[in-house]
Amino acid sequence: MTIRPIRLAHIVFYTADLKRMCDWYCTVLGAEVVNGNDFIAFLTYDDEHHRIALIAPPDIAPRPKGPTVGFYHSAFTYAGLEDLLETHDRLRDLGIMPRRTINHGPTISLYYTDPDGNDVELQVDRFENARDAQEWMKGAAFTANPIGIDLDVEDLRRRLEQGEPVASIMVRPDEVVS
Repeated sequence: MTIRPIRLAHIVFYTADLKRMCDWYCTVLGAEVVNGNDFIAFLTYDDEHHRIALIAPPDIAPRPKGPTVGFYHSAFTYAGLEDLLETHDRLRDLGIMPRRTINHGPTISLYYTDPDGNDVELQVDRFENARDAQEWMKGAAFTANPIGIDLDVEDLRRRLEQGEPVASIMVRPDEVVS
C-alpha cells in the first residue's frame, strides 16, 4: 500500500524582485512574512509555518517569453463565493485585476498574474467534498469541456444580490441539471 502525503504544504518561487513579490502575495492572499532577508522570504496566510517561499538568487536567469514546459499555476481556495467576490473587489480597488474568470464546474476561479508572470488561481469550491467534485468531473460536461466557461464577475454579483442561491450560481451553464 502506498503511503500518501496528508496535504500540499507550500510552494517556492525563484524571483529577481523579492520585495515586489512579497508585497504582491501579502496583498493578494492577506499573507504575512514569517521570516525573510535580502535573498529569501517565507510567507503564510494561515496556521501553516509557511505556504510560500520566495528565493532571489543573485544569478537568476530572466523568465523566457511565452509558455514553457513546467509549473503552470498555483490555486488558493476561499470559504465561499461571497469571500471570493469580496477578495476580487479588494484587489480591484488596488488595481489588481484577474486576467481570466472561469466557471470550471467544480470551482469558480479568478486567475491573476503575479509580478514575475506566474499565474495564481483564486477559487471557491462548488461541492461539499472532493468525492462529489470528482464524480462531477467524470460526467459529460467536464469530459466535453475540461477547462470551463468564461464568466463575468459582475453577473455573479448581480445574481447574488437578486437572491439566487449560491448552489444555482455555481452550476456551469453547459451542465444538464436534472
